[in-house]
Parts: sequence; C-alpha cells; structure tokens
Amino acid sequence: MRALFPGSFDPVTQGHQDVLRRASLLFDEVVVCVMFNANKTGRFPIPERLDRLRAAASGLGNVTVDSHTGGLLVDYCRRAGIDVVIRGVRGVADLDYEIPMARMNHELAGIDTFFIPADPDLAHISSTLVTAIGQQDRVANEDSSKLLPAGEGGRTRRP
Repeated sequence: MRALFPGSFDPVTQGHQDVLRRASLLFDEVVVCVMFNANKTGRFPIPERLDRLRAAASGLGNVTVDSHTGGLLVDYCRRAGIDVVIRGVRGVADLDYEIPMARMNHELAGIDTFFIPADPDLAHISSTLVTAIGQQDRVANEDSSKLLPAGEGGRTRRP
C-alpha cells in the first residue's frame, strides 16, 4: 500500500523525520511531498526543501520525495494511485486542524488519513518555531540545529 506524507516542510524538522521513519515501517511505499499551503509564507525554495527531505529520508529505501504545488492533495493522490495520507499530530490543536481536512479528502476522493502521534520528546518542534529561533540574533544558530535532522545543523536561515 502506498501512502502520502504531505507538508510544507519549511524547514524539515526532527519531528517530520520521525513521522516519516515510522510511516516507512507501516507502508510498502511512502511518498513525502512538498505541498503548497496558502496559509504559510515559504521561507526556503522548493528545491532546497526537496534536498532536505531526501537527506532526512536517506536510509529509508521505500520512501520517495516529490512536490505538488498546483492543485489539491486529492488531485495528486488520484494521479499517483495513493489512497492513504499520513499526518503527524502533536496535540489536540493539530487534530482540530487535521480532522476536517481528513473528512473532506475522504468525501472528495475516498482517501483515508492515518494519524501518527508525535514522539513526546519532539512534540514541541514545529517548522515555524525552528525558523523563528534561527532568525533571532540573540539565539546561537547552533541552538536550533538540535531540532533539525542530522546533518542540517545551523541551516535555519535563508542565505
């Protein structure tokens, strides 16, 4: 069974990497896909996010990396023959946001959503907070590196 793990991944965090690793153990193939989110302002260009996702997925032989920035998630799933969407959830606020989308994806295209709860040690990490920490001159950039996947240390700022 193929599953899609969509997100803006701006930047990729240890939380994303953990959900991806765990999803790869549950599904035959996982496509991790950079999607467009009208509610977010992109900080990193799509090619850089894709490179970071490839690095985060290294060693996971059943994971492929892609992007879809034009159209709905269900359009991508139909085209790719994917029936399951993976979503990582950190808490109730994430569920409040994700459940209506999951219901709509099911209504529109019969796509089921599989929720993976965040590792409690990583549940406080979000791309938005990682970026905010990295942009503060008073916080050493190395301090935010522990929130990013291995090898991504200190790269939360846009060049």
